Amino acid sequence: MRIADVKEYLAAQGIPVRQVEPGPVTVRSANPLKFDDKGLITAIVQDNQTKQVLMVAWMNELALARTEATGEAHFWSRSRQELWHKGGTSGNTQKVVEIRVDCDADTLLLLVEPAGPACHTGAVSCFFQTLEEYRDA
Repeated sequence: MRIADVKEYLAAQGIPVRQVEPGPVTVRSANPLKFDDKGLITAIVQDNQTKQVLMVAWMNELALARTEATGEAHFWSRSRQELWHKGGTSGNTQKVVEIRVDCDADTLLLLVEPAGPACHTGAVSCFFQTLEEYRDA
């Protein structure tokens, strides 16, 4: 069990905890990732076993660092403007098996072992309908 897990549990129980955010991420690579002008990078999430695409989300440097540190997917919520631990409240976490980067270094592919459905609707994947189905709904 990690300290971050305990803090997350306590916070969910309404017990105040001091959140310590890591400082700026120092990328030690001759090949840095290409975050956009808002500091975000696209993250495609795929089931490591079935290869089904589960969802698309955004990561900033903090979300990527937290994902690498904890082994569970963290994203940046553009609507709430906050870090988001996938499944932190629902229990539908995503254990990250591998993170791959595309040829342009501007998109990440997270291969995960999901603990439940990825979509907030309860569907396994956020891509549960065709364009035609969506337009006809």
